[in-house]
Order: sequence, then structure tokens, then C-alpha cells
Amino acid sequence: MKGLLWIVALSAIAVVVSLALQGSSGYALFVLPPWRAEVSLNLLAVLLALAFLAAYFLIRLVSNTLSLGSRVRAFRQRRKDEKGRNALLGAIRALFEGYFERAEKLASGARDLGAAPALASLLAARAAQRRRDFGRRDEWLERAKSDEQSWRLSRLMIAAESLLEERRFDEARRLLLELHNEMPRHAGVLQLLLRAEQGLSDWDEVLRIVKLLEKKDVVPAETLETLRVNARVAILARKTLNAEDLAQCWDEVPRAERSHIAVAGAAARAFMRLGDCRKAHKIIEDALERLECAEKWLGEHPGDADLLLALGRLCAQRQLWGKAQSYLEASLAARPSQAAHLALARLFDRIGRTEDANRHFRESAELGASG
Repeated sequence: MKGLLWIVALSAIAVVVSLALQGSSGYALFVLPPWRAEVSLNLLAVLLALAFLAAYFLIRLVSNTLSLGSRVRAFRQRRKDEKGRNALLGAIRALFEGYFERAEKLASGARDLGAAPALASLLAARAAQRRRDFGRRDEWLERAKSDEQSWRLSRLMIAAESLLEERRFDEARRLLLELHNEMPRHAGVLQLLLRAEQGLSDWDEVLRIVKLLEKKDVVPAETLETLRVNARVAILARKTLNAEDLAQCWDEVPRAERSHIAVAGAAARAFMRLGDCRKAHKIIEDALERLECAEKWLGEHPGDADLLLALGRLCAQRQLWGKAQSYLEASLAARPSQAAHLALARLFDRIGRTEDANRHFRESAELGASG
């Protein structure tokens, strides 16, 4: 289309010039003693146009010749950049596909070609970690450190995760605490720090981090509840607790968590170990009272789907699998809900009924999508 427009424009100019020259009868006289030349204005105009075109093309030729070296260098750089990008994309794909040796090789090639060297080093470090070649991983992380400081967070996150996979929890915690002090609300740092504190059995810190993660909504509530319960049980099971410390520790447990059978059981065992059987019995009675109270409410409000769901969850907490299943299925019969399907799916998953668990997971997802 562009070429056609040029042809039309040049044709129009030619017609205009031709019409202008037809009415011209003048001439130009050039004198250079002892010579003189007389040329018509029409011919002179043609000669000047030809001279202009010749000069233009000559200048272009000289300019292109002088810039040939830089153009060749730019072409080679473009080819190099393209090869680097392809190698980098290939490394990412190989890493996702599980070809870790190939991923490291491609990432190394991309770095040599200058394609995002820090990113390439981090990809190679991750691939080396997956191959459990920790020496190579550390070399790549050190190279990433020298490449670009803007990739510092990515480098430290990979380093921390690698240390956790090696169960070097203390080193990982030191690294993650540095990041946590800089970015106290970073959900990814909190999740890794939680793993480190679990590995070091620092259950007080586990409770603190679980509380922070509850506000982020990045970890399922059921997972956080399990972590919280396990931490409470571990704290109550400490053999170093004396009567005063144990009483203070139990007072710090929120009322909603005291009814959990695992927490109540751990507290009761701890008090019995210290000889306070009366307190142990009281804890068990209080834990069971909540369930009995809820069942009494059900007698007053039969068929209440929400109450049935709550009862099912309470029974699941106490590992009363049969009663929990009955209440949850009754809740679904009263009113199908995503929460009830999800609770029933997790119950079946815990008791090993995988097929039933998957079915309820699917139905929960379908209800969530339709809602």
C-alpha cells in the first residue's frame, strides 16, 4: 500500500513538472571564456534533478559504508540477545518440566550471553538444588549476589528455602529473620519462617506466626488450626513446666481452643503428671461440655444446617469420626453448602477414604464456582 502511494505521488509530480515545462521557451547561458554554452531551461531542470538524485545516492552510499561496522555489531548483538532470551526461556521450561541438568546448562548459557544474568544464576541455583548438588547451588547463589542487587530478595528467598530443604533450620531462621525485620508483612517470608520455627520446635514463635498468617488469608484456615493445635499440645507437653508455669500456660490458651480434644488431653496429662488430677478432670469435663451443649441446642432446633455443621466440626476435632460424618451429612441434607462439603472431604481424607474425599472436594469447588 505504501509503495502504491509513492508511485501515485511521483506520477502526479511528473505530470505537474511536464505541464510546467511545456510553456517554457527560456534558456540558460553559461560563459567560461573562451567557451560558452546555451541550454534550455527544460534541460537544465532535468539535469539539476538528476544531479540532486546522484548526490543523494552518493551520500547515502558513503554513509552506509562508514556505518557498516556499527551495523554489523548491532546485528550481532541482536542475535546474541535473541539467543540469550531463548536460552533463558528454555531454562525456565526445563526447570518446570523437571529436567534439572538441562535447566542449569541453559541458564548458564543465558548468563554467559548476558540475558538477565541474575535471573539466570537463580534459575541455575534452583536447578542445582533440585539435583541436590549443594556446592553448585551455593556457587550460583554467590554469582547472583554479584550480578544485580535488585534481585536480592529473590536470592535470599531461594537460599532460605534451600536451607529448609536441607533441614538447616537455624541458618534458615537467621536469614529469614533478617528479611522479616525488613518486611514484617511479607506472606512468603512468614510461611518459610513458620517452617523454620517448626523445625526448631520453637512453638511460641509458631503460634505468633500462625496469628500473623490468619490475617493474610494465604494459608487454609484448617491448616492453621492444625498448626495451632500442634503447637499448643507441644507447649503443654513440655516436661520442664512446673505447676505455676503450667497454670499460666493453660490460662493463656484461648477458650475456643480449650475444647479441642488434643489440647485438652495434653493439658490434662500435664496436670496429672504434676499430681493435680482434679484440674485434669475439670479440663476434660469442660471440653466435653461444649459438645453436649451444642447437641442440646440441636434438640431445640432440629434440622438447622449451620448447627449441624458446627457439631460435625466439633466431633471431627475430637476425632469422633462416625458422629462427625453423621452430623455433616445431615447438614448437607438440610442445606447443601460449600463449607459442609469441604469439612466432610477433609474428614474422609483424614480417615483414608480418598475417593469420597475427592468427590466432596469437587462438589465443594462446584458450589464455590456457582456461587
